[in-house]
Amino acid sequence: MQIKINDVLRAYIEPLTESEYQALERSILTEGCRDALVLWEDVLVDGHNRYQICQQHGIPFKVTENTSFRSMEDVKLWMIDNNLGRRSISDYQRGVLALRKKEIMTARALELAAEAAAEDARIAPEEGDAPKKPAAMPLASREDIARAARLSSATIGQIERIQKTATPELVEAVRAGTISINAAATVASLPEEVQLAAVAGGKKELQKAAKEVRELRAASRPAKEPKEGKAAPEVDYSDMPTDVRELRAENMALREKNAALLEEITNLQRRISELASA
Repeated sequence: MQIKINDVLRAYIEPLTESEYQALERSILTEGCRDALVLWEDVLVDGHNRYQICQQHGIPFKVTENTSFRSMEDVKLWMIDNNLGRRSISDYQRGVLALRKKEIMTARALELAAEAAAEDARIAPEEGDAPKKPAAMPLASREDIARAARLSSATIGQIERIQKTATPELVEAVRAGTISINAAATVASLPEEVQLAAVAGGKKELQKAAKEVRELRAASRPAKEPKEGKAAPEVDYSDMPTDVRELRAENMALREKNAALLEEITNLQRRISELASA
C-alpha cells in the first residue's frame, strides 16, 4: 500500500522537540516499530514520526486502518482524543487540543441544529406538538473544556488569551517551558514589541515583565466603597507581599473572563435558537 501524507493532519498535532524525536529514533532503532501506524483509507493519521524514521532506516512497520472515520472532522477529533490520553504532552498542549475540540464540536452542533430546523420546517408539526428544543451545546462552557483537558478552567482561560494576543515568539516560549502559562497570559496583554523584547531577554526578563503587569493592575484597581456608616480601613499596598498582589490581579482577571464566557454562551445559545426557529 502506498501511504499518503496529508500536510494538514501532519501539522495538526504539535511536533516533537528535537530531543523527543531523537529519543523516539533510538527506541525504534533498538526495539523496532512496536506500535502500528493508523490510516484513514490510505492517508496516515497517527505515526508520522515513526513512519519517517522507519522509511529513513529501512525498518519494517505495521499499519491498521480505522474504518470509523467518515470525515476529516472525525479524524481530527480522534487525533485530539488520542493525544489527550497521553501523559507526555504539556498542559499548554492539552489546552490547545481541547479548544480545538470545542471548535469542531460547536460547528457540528450548529450544523445539526440547522438541519433539524430545516427538517421541522419541511414537515409541519401536528397540532399540540411542543416545539423541539435545540440540543445542548457540546463543550459549551470553559469548565467542560477544562474537564476534557484535565486542567483548571482558569488555565483554559489563560491559554485562550495566549492564543488570541501572544506573539508567535511568546507562544514558542510557553511551548518550550521557558515561561509558565500563567505568566505568558499576563505578558500577552502587552504590545507586540514589548512581548518580543521580553522573549529576547530570556526567562528572567519574561518573569520580570509578568510581575510588572500584575503590580500595575493591582495598583490601578479602585478600592471598594465602604459600607454606610463605616470608614474604609487604611491599607498600605506598598507593604503588601508580591504574591498577594498577584492573587488579587488573577482574581480580577478571572472575574472578567467569567463575564466574557457567560456572554459567549448566551450568544451561542441565541444563535442555535434562531436557527431552530428559522
